[in-house]
Amino acid sequence: MIHNYVIISIAVLLSVMILVMIGQKLKVAYPIFLVIAGLLISLIPGMPHIEIEPDLVFLIFLPPILFEAAWFTSWQDFHKWRKQIFSMAFGLVFLTSIVVAYLSSSIIPGLTVAMGFLLGGVNSPPDAVAATSVLKHMKIPKKITSILEGESLINDASSLIVFKFALAAVISGQFIFGEAVKDFFTMAIGGIAIGVGSGLLFGALLRIIPSNSNIDTIITLIVPYIMYVGAEHFHFSGVLSVVAGGLLMSYNSHCYLSHTSRIQSGNVWSVLIFLMNTIIFILIGLELPVVVEGMKDYTISEGIFYSIVIGGAIIFTRILYSYAVMYFPRLCSKELRLKVPKPDWREPFIISFAAMRGVVSLAAALSIPAFLPNGEAFPHRNIILFVTFVIILITLVGQGLLLAPILKFLKIDDAGSELPEEKQEVILMRKLKETALQKLDDDFSELAGKNSLVQHQKHKLENEMMMMADKVQCMATTGDYVTAMNENKDVMRQIIQAQRNELHRLKREKIFDDHVMRTIEMQLDFDEAKITGFAHG
Repeated sequence: MIHNYVIISIAVLLSVMILVMIGQKLKVAYPIFLVIAGLLISLIPGMPHIEIEPDLVFLIFLPPILFEAAWFTSWQDFHKWRKQIFSMAFGLVFLTSIVVAYLSSSIIPGLTVAMGFLLGGVNSPPDAVAATSVLKHMKIPKKITSILEGESLINDASSLIVFKFALAAVISGQFIFGEAVKDFFTMAIGGIAIGVGSGLLFGALLRIIPSNSNIDTIITLIVPYIMYVGAEHFHFSGVLSVVAGGLLMSYNSHCYLSHTSRIQSGNVWSVLIFLMNTIIFILIGLELPVVVEGMKDYTISEGIFYSIVIGGAIIFTRILYSYAVMYFPRLCSKELRLKVPKPDWREPFIISFAAMRGVVSLAAALSIPAFLPNGEAFPHRNIILFVTFVIILITLVGQGLLLAPILKFLKIDDAGSELPEEKQEVILMRKLKETALQKLDDDFSELAGKNSLVQHQKHKLENEMMMMADKVQCMATTGDYVTAMNENKDVMRQIIQAQRNELHRLKREKIFDDHVMRTIEMQLDFDEAKITGFAHG
């Protein structure tokens, strides 16, 4: 029996990877392609129904995905756009929940406002994974990406809190606003406190106790689960716990992770999160038969109509809110109008249109209990689940596929950004080279005169400084610099390939130890990674 499960698991993983490769060939972001593929596979006659287990998503998938997103979030960008991020992650989530609650209760027969809030809490947060994965290969301003990623980090917390209160109101039949507000702040502050406390504790543990890259990597994999489970155990926000802890540990990672630990854990996390994401998105598509089966009290056409109306309201609310957040403060403040440049009208539209729903919404809808405590069936659970599923398709597949042509049509670029990343990199590296040379002159000048290796190191740094100066000069004309950089990369790649061919020839001669050969080959890999650049995930 266990052999069959292993074979099925291997077959599923292999199929998913093949689908991802097909998606890359077709230049379609893998979340969109996998959802479409899952939908088509679910329609195959005789295909077994696969149901997402909500606890599996919230406990197994959510903590590492949020931790990884928090780890690679820019502290600087998060702080810079914090007002807009928190406004979208909390204010927009609550506004969307209110709009959905009253709209859905007015158009869906028998649906109460409390059940509408349940639907609103489920569908209000854009998905962090979908946004990051779909936007990764699109030319989009850094500001927009930073706001979307920052918002997606913390909006799951606010939406799940709305969901919990709405669920309690449906089950108990009462809702006390004052207690809900108090509980909200308790859950948020408690979750952040546990996340920060856990981050400090494990950071100190890694710093004090001797370890190696394997142990460090395993600890980073365990920590998000401890943060999430610890917060949920005390009825706090597990999402905010993981996000707060991840941001803290990432910021201080240089204090307790060695260079080998950072390289190894980065590679492990990249593979793990990619695997989790691919499984999650194909499961969304495969969920179609389960969702349709539950539609007993409504026709499919009615369900689609409700979904389109509510989905349209969610998108429209987000567009209005995005423009209000950007322009309303300027209307109220003359000082702001004089100091801050007029915002680009295209930015709020892209921030609105790039918001896609994903697995957290579906998992939340599926976690609605089938029965009330008195044994009665949970009212309107099937329509809530169906509407959520269709809204995910509308926003993820529909908006996701339209995003690239819309970006092309709007012709938005990063013209307003401060310094191009290439120039920042050259300036930063030059400062580090200057520091290294200063250290050699101050502390090792006498040794450099006697030790030829130290002297060589000094000459190497001086040559690199000269190259940096040439780069800065070349950057005076952007086109010249880009051309020169690409030509240089091509030359270096060919040189490394020639070295690798020679290494393989020497390997066949069996003169050198395999261990030494592998070490040198890894060094060539690192050299090539420096040239081509390593994109995480």
